[in-house]
Amino acid sequence: MKSLPYFCRGEVIRGFGRGSKELGIPTANFPDSVVDNLPADISTGIYYGWACVGNGDVYKMVMSIGWNPYYKNTKKSMETHVIHKFKEDFYGEILSVVLLGYIRSERSYPSLEDLIAAINSDIEEAKAQLELPEHSKLKDDNFFTSTTTSSPVSPSSTVSTSQSIINGH
Repeated sequence: MKSLPYFCRGEVIRGFGRGSKELGIPTANFPDSVVDNLPADISTGIYYGWACVGNGDVYKMVMSIGWNPYYKNTKKSMETHVIHKFKEDFYGEILSVVLLGYIRSERSYPSLEDLIAAINSDIEEAKAQLELPEHSKLKDDNFFTSTTTSSPVSPSSTVSTSQSIINGH
C-alpha cells in the first residue's frame, strides 16, 4: 500500500458500543469525514500503528477498517484500540493516529469467542511489529505534537478548520 504510513486525525465519536461492553476491548471511532477520506489503496482489514489522544502520550494501537463482517455492519468504520488502559472515556477528544502496517483482511468468525481471540492475536502482532526500529521511530513523529490546522500538511490532505481534522501528513 503506497499510502502507508498514513497519518490522520479526528474527533472521537460514539461507535456501535460493542468494544468495551461486548468484547472487553474498547475502541475509539472516527467520524465519517475521516473514514470517507481514506486513500483508495488502504484496504479494509486490520492495521497497526501509533495513537495519541489529545496532547497525551503516544501508544501502540491496532485498528479495524471496514464493515466488521461478524456484525454485518452496513457502514464502514475505523475503530482504533489504543493499547493502554485509560481511566475514562475520551469521546470528543482529538485522536491522532499513524497507520504503519497491515496485519490481515477482515473476516467473520463462528463465535464471539473466536472474534475476541483473533483481536487479541492482532494486538500481540501489533505490539511485536511496533518494536521494530523502522516502526518505533514514528512514535516520536512531530505529527503527534502538532494538533492545529496550521500544521504542515501535504497538498492532497484535507483540513476541516471547524474540528482541526487532518487527513494525510
